[in-house]
Amino acid sequence: MAERVIEVDGIELCTESFGDPADPPVLLIMGLGASMLWWEEGFCRMLAAGGRFVIRYDHRDTGRSVTYGPGRLEYTGADLVADAARVLTAHEIPAAHVVGVSAGGAFAQLLALDHADRVRSLVLISTSPAVPDVPAGDGLPPDLPADLPPPTEEFVRFVSAARVDRSDVESVIEHEVAYAGVLAGGRRPFDEAAARVLVRRDVERAHDVGAASHHDALTDGTVPQAPLSSIAVPTLVIHGSADPMFPLRHGEALAERIPGARLLVLADAGHGIDRADRSTVAAAILDHTT
Repeated sequence: MAERVIEVDGIELCTESFGDPADPPVLLIMGLGASMLWWEEGFCRMLAAGGRFVIRYDHRDTGRSVTYGPGRLEYTGADLVADAARVLTAHEIPAAHVVGVSAGGAFAQLLALDHADRVRSLVLISTSPAVPDVPAGDGLPPDLPADLPPPTEEFVRFVSAARVDRSDVESVIEHEVAYAGVLAGGRRPFDEAAARVLVRRDVERAHDVGAASHHDALTDGTVPQAPLSSIAVPTLVIHGSADPMFPLRHGEALAERIPGARLLVLADAGHGIDRADRSTVAAAILDHTT
């Protein structure tokens, strides 16, 4: 395991690797507002033990990557997609198996569309189609997101009512733990103690715990015009049946729109990778990237 800050195109990103660099590389892309710690170390080690060289990294404004001052949103979603390619470049990896969760799954899709030569395969977890499946300019209305269900009422209520003081560490911790509880989906016991330990580590490790709020105002930037049906790499979609942010239909739509994609449904799982599913998800990724 080796954590290091890389710099490509003037952008500093904190990365951490697991396993043998000679093994097939797997790049893990986390969702918005979350550092690489949300790819839990035990999960990364499972993949490395299966013969993969695993890389996780902090997005801008999270963890130990570059942070910007209050109100200084100097990048777009497209820049975060390019950051994934920058991480591969810094590690001298021409192409990797790319695994993304939540918004990281959207970034993985966009990376496969805009930087196809950098992606060997895709694993898309707890995410939704990142682009309409209709090419721009063909005169047809896009089918995103009209045919996909909205988040659950509980999720919407929490997001609408949540109040957090980003200048207060304890306020941030309480908010993030409560948010993790909502994302868990409500059908399984929620391990609040474990979530609190992870959140506190994340908060105390960050250069600036308030900087992650920049992601709330993130714009798309320039997105690829190609439809999802043009993705040509092997794709595995993993989705919880109790995901409150992106109900299961979102995962089903991804599997339908990407040619040859397979869908793995995790019964009663919420958004993200529950510790109870780590072995199942790791085994699926290892099988997919063989």
